[in-house]
Amino acid sequence: MKNEDFTTTILVDAASQDVFNAINNVRGWWSENIDGDTNKLNSEFLYHYQDVHRAKMKITEYVSNKKVVWHVLDNYFKFTKDETEWKDTNVIFEISEKDGKTQLKFTHQGLVPDYECFNVCHDAWTHYIQGSLKDLILTGKGGATPKEVAETDSNTELAEKESSTKQINSKSIYHKLQIDAPVETVYGALTTQKGLAGWWTPETIAKPEVGSVSRFAFGPTYFKEIEVTELKPYGSIKWLCLKAHEEWVGTTITFELEPNRKGSSLLFHHDGWAECTPEFAACSFDWALFLRSLKLLCETGKGLPYPDFNK
Repeated sequence: MKNEDFTTTILVDAASQDVFNAINNVRGWWSENIDGDTNKLNSEFLYHYQDVHRAKMKITEYVSNKKVVWHVLDNYFKFTKDETEWKDTNVIFEISEKDGKTQLKFTHQGLVPDYECFNVCHDAWTHYIQGSLKDLILTGKGGATPKEVAETDSNTELAEKESSTKQINSKSIYHKLQIDAPVETVYGALTTQKGLAGWWTPETIAKPEVGSVSRFAFGPTYFKEIEVTELKPYGSIKWLCLKAHEEWVGTTITFELEPNRKGSSLLFHHDGWAECTPEFAACSFDWALFLRSLKLLCETGKGLPYPDFNK
């Protein structure tokens, strides 16, 4: 009988001890939003991602440099009919030697195609194991979900209210699309230089940092400079246009992400346009094409950035 449990394997030029240590540094490769010990037999820890996913794990096997097993005691998904999918499944890490290197086999035993969450969990685990955990092993730095911070800054709230008031009589471009890839993948495509170059324009200079100014060139004579004003990991990205076509200057661009059982829902809006001009209309059409490019990049690994976005 065919085993349908999700599994993925990495082979690294590293000692088994280093791989074992990285696995147990769960906050270094999966999420910083974890409470409890992650490196002791029989310990329990809690994981959460916004209001979308919560899980309670118990470490049931812990064999140094060989094997780690988490048993899922409880689970909650916001986007599945059966909110408890994952409950009573096992997350297994098996370490072995192969061809002079260390092999890590990851298996989520019980995560099968019949699960409603299977596709998004398949892609998310692939992202964390093949990307984040592997990077942590080889470089010492993974790509874990950052710590969630409560929004209590009154100055930020005031600024948002003022911005909303200024734009109350302005025009906005709106698009909404389904992207069959996890929010982690889409967020990376919207924030990193490599990601942005892969769907908008190859001539991109950007950093995933609030306050940084990104430069996007479209041909030899035209470019845009955009300030990153907000980054909520796997949730939202906001930009302020500083330099570009005169009708763009002072406008704001927002990408809002929400995970679902197929991957991600993206709500895009470009706010603050003074009038519905020909430039506004052309920009709306071009954004639709570039968002198609973003979708292709996230789903297939290859987008259609400038100048190929309208092919």
